[in-house]
Amino acid sequence: MINAKIARGMQWGLSRSMATDLSALRTPEHIQDFVNAIPWNFEAHGWTALSVAEVLKHRHAHCIEGAFVSACALGINGMPPLLMDMGAANGDVDHIVALFRRGRYWGAISKSNSPFLRYRDPIYRTLRELAISYFPYYFKKRRKTLRTYSIPIDLRRYGPTLWVTKQGFCQELVDALTAARHFQILPSGMSVRLRPLDLIEARSGQLQDYGPDHTRSTLGGAGGG
Repeated sequence: MINAKIARGMQWGLSRSMATDLSALRTPEHIQDFVNAIPWNFEAHGWTALSVAEVLKHRHAHCIEGAFVSACALGINGMPPLLMDMGAANGDVDHIVALFRRGRYWGAISKSNSPFLRYRDPIYRTLRELAISYFPYYFKKRRKTLRTYSIPIDLRRYGPTLWVTKQGFCQELVDALTAARHFQILPSGMSVRLRPLDLIEARSGQLQDYGPDHTRSTLGGAGGG
């Protein structure tokens, strides 16, 4: 007899094997370790926004794809499948994380190939506090670029065919994340007064968890996503 968690994953369209794998990830920490072990998607053939099934099939993911997998694992294990979008300026890209709560405190599961935009322990009282924890090292060419964070997006509002099993680009979910209500992080007029990162900080940001050949850095370890 299939247990309820595996059955839930199969109801969302996953194979029994995929649903079984995700059902075993009982905590956000387990989910983060699982997502960390998926090689980075360098999008060698153009932009992608792969569904959960496609990530598990092809074994690579970038941030939104890792967020889909994380949210799916949360949902299979009885937790809300929530995402948060963080918007950037100055030509930088948004970052998407999966949200979870322990008691009154928020944490985040995050797929990133850099050292800084990774897992957050559930110690943040508000989503603003959580988003601000990413601010100091969210940068491009030493310029701090993080500007906004969104309300939580509950993926139960969207059919699993749009993000769990879809083949190709998950455009509907990308659009939903972009269109969600966002809140400003910086006080008015502050963006022009932000101090650039020190060179040592910027250089540390050049470290990568995975190389283009999908091999993991010896520094990668089992830490955050």
